[in-house]
Amino acid sequence: MTERPAVCDDAPMGAGSTEPAYTDATRRTHLANERTYLAWIRSALTAVAVGLGVAKFIPSLHEGAAWPYVALGIGFCSLGLLLAIYGVYRLRRVDRALKTGSFGPLDDRAAVAIGAIAVLLSALTILVVIFDR
Repeated sequence: MTERPAVCDDAPMGAGSTEPAYTDATRRTHLANERTYLAWIRSALTAVAVGLGVAKFIPSLHEGAAWPYVALGIGFCSLGLLLAIYGVYRLRRVDRALKTGSFGPLDDRAAVAIGAIAVLLSALTILVVIFDR
């Protein structure tokens, strides 16, 4: 007796077959890729919203210099743009990898760059808040 490949117990049965449809895992993986893409877009929109808040609303709440907040707002909006662009790139890269049965890992340089920009903007925001009195 030969063993069948392991599949998820909740995998749907193929049409007119008693064997599970092995394409179910592929469908779930594509849907996971779409959810990840949406997370990139949510993060991008959040960064843009933070940028707008920092650049437009905070300066109107006090009488100090507005330029540091405008500069930070531009930085956060730029981060949002970067996240949106990279999210599209990742969606397409992972889709291509799935079609060939390979894996499209997150580029280490991109992850470090995006993280460094986020940390830098956060640190600069903290400094501006502390010293703008």
